[in-house]
Amino acid sequence: MQTLHTIAELRSALSAHRKSGKKIALVPTMGNLHRGHIKLVEIAATEADIVVASIFVNPLQFGPNEDLDSYPRTLLEDQSKLQAAGCDYLFAPNNNEIYPEGRDQQTLVEVPMLSDLYCGTTRPGHFCGVTTVVCKLFNICQPDLAIFGEKDYQQLRIIRKMVSDLCIPVEIRSVATVRAEDGLALSSRNGYLSDDERAVAPALQHTLRQTCLAINQGNHDFRDLEAQAENQLSAAGLTPDYVRIVRRSDLLPAQRGDKSLVILTAAYLGVTRLIDNCEIDCNS
Repeated sequence: MQTLHTIAELRSALSAHRKSGKKIALVPTMGNLHRGHIKLVEIAATEADIVVASIFVNPLQFGPNEDLDSYPRTLLEDQSKLQAAGCDYLFAPNNNEIYPEGRDQQTLVEVPMLSDLYCGTTRPGHFCGVTTVVCKLFNICQPDLAIFGEKDYQQLRIIRKMVSDLCIPVEIRSVATVRAEDGLALSSRNGYLSDDERAVAPALQHTLRQTCLAINQGNHDFRDLEAQAENQLSAAGLTPDYVRIVRRSDLLPAQRGDKSLVILTAAYLGVTRLIDNCEIDCNS
C-alpha cells in the first residue's frame, strides 16, 4: 500500500489504472479506524480492482464547540489496518491540500432541506461540510464506486442525493452497520466513553429494537412511539437529541400507511454523541 499526501500524487498514481480500465473504489474516512471501516475496505477490495481509502479530519464538518482538536489521529495504526485489509492507496492530505485558500474561501456544496433535519438541526452546517469534502474527494479520486457505512443513515441519504443532483458518475454502495457484541454501533467516538458510560451505551440500540417491535406488532402512532423512546433513553441515563420515525424515501416524518421506514436517533452520553438507526418494512 502506498500512502500519498497530495492531490497530484494520487491523480498520477491512479491515472495508469484508469487508462487500463481498472475499476477504482473509494472509502472516505476520518481515520481512527475500527472494524466497521475495515469492513468497508474489505468489501471494496471484492468489488473493485483498486481500493483507495482517504483519511482526512475535515474541519468544515465540525462546529465551534465540537471535538475537532481532540479527534483521535492514529495514522500509523490506520496504515497497518488498511494494508492488511487490501487497500492499495491511502490518501492522507493536510488541510492546506484540501482547502488551499482557507475554509472561509472554500466553495461549498449543500443539499437543501435534508441537511437541515435531525442531526442538521443540532449541528448546523455539519452536512454542508460533509458534502463539500465528499464532493472534492470524488473529483480528486474520480472513483467508479464509493462505499459508506449505514450507521449515519441521514448522511448516506444526503450523499446519494448530491450525487444524483450533480450527475456525479460514481456508484454509492452502502454497508450494514458493524456492531459490538452488545449491539452498540462501532464508532471512532466510542473511545470517548468511560467504562460506566460504555456499559450504558447499548441502551440506544435496545430502545430502537423495542420501537421496531412495537411498530411490527401494529402500533403506528409514530409520534407517541418517538416520545416513548426518548423517555426510555432518558431513563437509561442518556440525553436524547431526537428519535424520529421517518420514511426511507425522503426522511420526512412517517404517517400511517407508510411502509418503508427508518428510525433515526441521536443521544448524548456524557460528552459523547451517539447515533444509530433501524430500518422497518411495515406489513400490517
